Amino acid sequence: MQQKSKQALIDQIRDFPNVLEATIANLSAKQLQEHYLPDEWSVQQIVHHLADSHMNSVIRLKLILTMERPPLQAYPQEIWAELADVYQTPIEDSLSILRGLHHRWAAVFESLEEHQWQRMGVHSEDGEVSAHDLLLSYTNHCAIHLDQIKRVLAAAPLEQEQPL
Repeated sequence: MQQKSKQALIDQIRDFPNVLEATIANLSAKQLQEHYLPDEWSVQQIVHHLADSHMNSVIRLKLILTMERPPLQAYPQEIWAELADVYQTPIEDSLSILRGLHHRWAAVFESLEEHQWQRMGVHSEDGEVSAHDLLLSYTNHCAIHLDQIKRVLAAAPLEQEQPL
């Protein structure tokens, strides 16, 4: 991977929490929790999923960097998105996790020497995964879920002001 493109992807990882927060700024509790599209998560579920998923990815990256071909376990994302914490925890908690996590994640990626980018883990569903694969996959993951949030919000009915 070329240095410039690698750095651009790392910058996307670092900046993602700011982009996410700007996308959901000023949403009401109803807008966060409502299921505006069938078979789509609410914005709140997406934000909590991002924290869950990205925590898992940082752990996977560190396993890849510190072990020989470590097993990388998949988890049931759809079930995790329905657990009580997703409905009971304010999204600010997950936004705080994402801010700190993405800063550290970018720092780890920036510290890698060229040979470390090719280190492998073995994912239970996806097979061999390198540090390079994680960077590509999770910059894409960020973009996919930002688009998902925008689709969900675009499906929301316009909120009208109540007459006095």
